[in-house]
Amino acid sequence: MRLLVCGGAGFIGSTFARQRLVECGDEITVLDKLTYAGREENLEDIAGAPGFRFIRGAIEDGAAVSAAIEAAAPDAIVNFAAETHVDRSIAEPDAFVTTHALGTYVLLEAARTHELRYLQVSTDEVYGSIELGTFTEESPLAPSSPYSATKTGADLLVQSYFHTYGLPALICRGSNNYGPYQYPEKLIPLMILNAIHGDPLPVYGDGMQVRNWIHASDFSRAIGHVLEHGQAGEVYNAGGPDEEANMTVVKRIVELTGASESAGPRPALLALLREGPLARLGAASSLRRGARRDRRVVPREPALVGADPLGRVPRLLRAPVRSRPRLRRGLWIGSARGHTGIRAGCKRVVRAGFSRADARPGACLAGDRGGRARAAVGADRVR
Repeated sequence: MRLLVCGGAGFIGSTFARQRLVECGDEITVLDKLTYAGREENLEDIAGAPGFRFIRGAIEDGAAVSAAIEAAAPDAIVNFAAETHVDRSIAEPDAFVTTHALGTYVLLEAARTHELRYLQVSTDEVYGSIELGTFTEESPLAPSSPYSATKTGADLLVQSYFHTYGLPALICRGSNNYGPYQYPEKLIPLMILNAIHGDPLPVYGDGMQVRNWIHASDFSRAIGHVLEHGQAGEVYNAGGPDEEANMTVVKRIVELTGASESAGPRPALLALLREGPLARLGAASSLRRGARRDRRVVPREPALVGADPLGRVPRLLRAPVRSRPRLRRGLWIGSARGHTGIRAGCKRVVRAGFSRADARPGACLAGDRGGRARAAVGADRVR
């Protein structure tokens, strides 16, 4: 399959591009305008691979999109391109409107013109918060920030193109992703870096907000499976097996990094943010939130062996990092030859992934049998 992967230099997009190129043999063209979170370094291990090309451009730029389609001759467009992070959307909502609304429109028009299959990568943020239970694809949309509102608008636009023009479009919504190359504005990479360097770990409210977590490699496989086997016009949720309170996640990271919650003469690492707009935002969104594990197209089995609920966090700590000073300047978490990262104790885990031998709709996500983990590309390895 030939794919145009928009936003493919970002955290999840680069994981998907790598998987489809290496594991599935797809031809991949990445279109990315390279913002603060989208970086060519995220793709450097596959940059010279046959069947891969990179084009710099924005999805809201119709000329750039047309040129990318002409170069790639794709069978489908997969759109990861997005502005992310709720806090940033409050400070800069215009960027979110441009990318999510205008950018999605430009891609949909291009897909309609060239008669391409289209998959929109979305988020469970569009459902808002929930006190009990989990969300399903039929749950009402209740966005509460410029980020989730513009993502919701993009999803509705995608659905309108299916109903109005018959465009073979799908939506795949994921819960909170974590993994290599994630920009350190998000909870897990930020806490890892701050704990390693002994800086305060800012936790909103009381830290008891419960989140559903999914590793980026699992979400990417779910997206690929929906792309191949999903029904046009449908929405598919992809949730992870791990639900933990933020404070539990942070304390686990403190333990894995060997840091201390109270480091001698320094102030305690855990810093509860109870004042200001960010603290109020955290408290307002403190209800349980998570995407249902879809049982029709993307069912899954527990990904981990052992008791550690976020069992791949240790792999982020063990993975080589490119350059710690650059990480501290807020660039990326990733891998590179020649740099040694933090080594933390970690039980061997079994990766969850779609069985390539059994790609029927409804096939289960299954890890390797026999307790041996499969090696992934780049930093995402079990050693």
